[in-house]
Amino acid sequence: MDFLAHLWLPILASAAIVFVASSIIWMATPLHKHDYKNPGDKEESIVGMLRSSALEPGVYYVPWCQGKDKRAESMAKMKTGPWAMLTVLPGPPNMGKMLGMWFAHLVIVGVFVAYVAHLAVTPSTKYLEVFRVAGSAAVLAHAGYALPMAIWHGMPWRQVPGRLIDGVIYALLTAGVFAGFWPHHA
Repeated sequence: MDFLAHLWLPILASAAIVFVASSIIWMATPLHKHDYKNPGDKEESIVGMLRSSALEPGVYYVPWCQGKDKRAESMAKMKTGPWAMLTVLPGPPNMGKMLGMWFAHLVIVGVFVAYVAHLAVTPSTKYLEVFRVAGSAAVLAHAGYALPMAIWHGMPWRQVPGRLIDGVIYALLTAGVFAGFWPHHA
């Protein structure tokens, strides 16, 4: 854990820079403008269904079929659809809390990038080598879950490029901060 004493500055600085960059990307660019769809005139019927169902917070998948359930009616439901994953939140979104958790996540990513870089390079390593190692670890952390989100969680495939672009930008920023603040011992 001695690496934390030497690398606390790039850990926190990279988290702060990626936090600002992500805010800019999500609020001031058109990259994610169409990620979420407006249900339009169907909103009231959806909200009404949710209110009357009183579903507990969680992620729901329909049609639901047990793993061993091979009954004809279950198979028919699976064939005809519709199919959906629905996330029911425990309350209204709390942007302050969510942004705080996002920053904490970025600090955790920074700790793991620092750990990998600490193991892979020495204090006398040049900028580009630190950049390469830190960037490789950071791209896995920031972009590595884009494909599984589409494969397993129903995220539309058209969103994958945007999520990968985000991840690469965050990784490049993280790598630049780590390479720039890498401790050079005499």
